[in-house]
Amino acid sequence: MLSRSALATYSRLPLFGWLHASVGVIRQGPLVLVIDRNDGRGLSFPGGLAMPWETAEQAMKREVSEETGLRVKHSASLFEYRSSADVPVVLAVFAVEAEGELKDSWEGSPRWLPFTDIRPRLLPSQKEIVDRLL
Repeated sequence: MLSRSALATYSRLPLFGWLHASVGVIRQGPLVLVIDRNDGRGLSFPGGLAMPWETAEQAMKREVSEETGLRVKHSASLFEYRSSADVPVVLAVFAVEAEGELKDSWEGSPRWLPFTDIRPRLLPSQKEIVDRLL
């Protein structure tokens, strides 16, 4: 509930301007790792907002670890874009190779799903990722 209220407020009154976020696209054959979010907003790629002192890559590595329990072995920048579908955000997208054992977090549960099937349940701000990668 708090998450949805904060999003609604910030989307109308972006006090800090465009937020910066990063996500990792982790593939395993035809599957992609997504977070089945606990806030009822659907699916998202592992990632989140960057702290002011973090680079986009540092934020992605931290968020992937926090949300999945995996450690990023290798990452490569894919692209960056702006979206105001949820809140005004500049989203950096990385291709990621990771290792470790998956674990749930307070944000949700990691799930391997077919890449072609995730778009309908994906956060609106992240649908462009699927559109660009398919």
